[in-house]
Amino acid sequence: MKNTETTHLGSLKEASQESYKLTAALVLFFSVFIFSTTLAQSTVEDRIRQVENGLTENIQTGDSAPFNLLERMKHFKVQGLSIAVIKDYKVDFAKGYGFADKEKKIRVSDKTLFQAASISKSLNSVAILKLFKDRNLDLYADINTYLKSWKFPYDSISKGKKINMANLLSHTAGLNVHGFGGYEAGKPLPSVIQILNGQSPANSDAVHSLFVPGTRQEYSGGGTTISQLILTDITGQRYENYLMEQVLKPLGMLSSTFAQPPLGIRQELLSAGYDGDGKEVKGKYHIYPEQAAAGLWTNPRDLAKYIIETQLAYQGKSAKVLDQQHTKLRLSPYMNKNGAALGVFVEDYDGIKYFGHGAGNAGFTGGYYGSFEGGNGLVVMVNSDNGEIVQELINSISTVYNFKGLSKTKKVTLADVPDEDLDRYLGNYQLTPELVLTVSREGKKVFVQATGQPKIEAFAESGNKFFFKTIQASMEFVKDQNGLIKEMIFIQGRTIHAKKL
Repeated sequence: MKNTETTHLGSLKEASQESYKLTAALVLFFSVFIFSTTLAQSTVEDRIRQVENGLTENIQTGDSAPFNLLERMKHFKVQGLSIAVIKDYKVDFAKGYGFADKEKKIRVSDKTLFQAASISKSLNSVAILKLFKDRNLDLYADINTYLKSWKFPYDSISKGKKINMANLLSHTAGLNVHGFGGYEAGKPLPSVIQILNGQSPANSDAVHSLFVPGTRQEYSGGGTTISQLILTDITGQRYENYLMEQVLKPLGMLSSTFAQPPLGIRQELLSAGYDGDGKEVKGKYHIYPEQAAAGLWTNPRDLAKYIIETQLAYQGKSAKVLDQQHTKLRLSPYMNKNGAALGVFVEDYDGIKYFGHGAGNAGFTGGYYGSFEGGNGLVVMVNSDNGEIVQELINSISTVYNFKGLSKTKKVTLADVPDEDLDRYLGNYQLTPELVLTVSREGKKVFVQATGQPKIEAFAESGNKFFFKTIQASMEFVKDQNGLIKEMIFIQGRTIHAKKL
């Protein structure tokens, strides 16, 4: 009996010891867990601080130092912006700065919706590929095969070659109408057919051929608008409804909408737009019936879901909307190694590849990048026409997170160009049939302005070659045998010999 009691007492003691060990282990585990979580939060906070204090211009001259984000917002007269950073297929942080509506004192949060402008084209391409896949349609058939309510007016310029959907999504259809200005709130809105025909109350030109389809790339929001009409003609649904049910909801982008105007969204969640001087857009923002090209309202956190799903689908690890095959097709440049794929642009930096798109509506700018490998990315959305801060933020984020290739910062020494040479460069240069670049100067400062775009400063790296701090481009002035300027060589992705007018 005693032995039995002893045995029981011994077992209880052993059980107590084991319980103590387990408790100690659990305490240690949770202590480590809490410590690790705190450390991770601290690390994220540290990364945020580095991003906020590491903004750099594309071109640094002399002893340039990094800028603080709030200081740069004030410098560029930016009222508000929002960013998200993706690391290892997860949002590392998303944060808003400044005012979504300065008049109403509504601050930007990570839930504030901005106009995504041309980023809309990326989500449109997801919808189009899903539609064509689900209905077993031919991406390379004549677009008039699928257009019912309107037909594209082919003429002699296309030389008998037909436009296909892949052409529309990759800007290789040879079409005009680069972008759209939108419509003041409360004003009459045109139908998509009126937009395509350039009929009142549309404020853009009719969409027509500029050159033979499939021969080169020419950005065309007009072509994207044709894809919008094809989707609604095929489905019989409103564009915003199809995109919500077939794309946004499956991606988890529940805060986003293609509705124009954005009905059903609480007004305090909608950012107002501002011009380059920080003045509010009349009516707070424009309305874009060109939904596929410019109509998405979203925020960086929601856009990050689209980027991450694209990355996972590319790896064959998810298929919420598109499978791996169609995702790879969407991310494959249509004509060149770099350049326009289907609704995205692809950039390759020594084997490190990214897909992405820029943004620019009245009062809004921005852009996003997603890596093909590794699950990295970023989104920047700004409620200002002045988009100079976008690349400066990308420079900072990519430096802090080591996103190779995305920082465009480099240091250069400026050249001193004689006044008589600067005067020779002044004038108009024909970049494309629809785009003229005007060169002017104020004292020693040289400025260029493309048709319908803001004026930006150019900087001399030699006597006849200039670069820009805000865009990835350069221009070189070429003299004829008499010393007169005959053309400008403009390089931005591709080389254009622009004749002086």
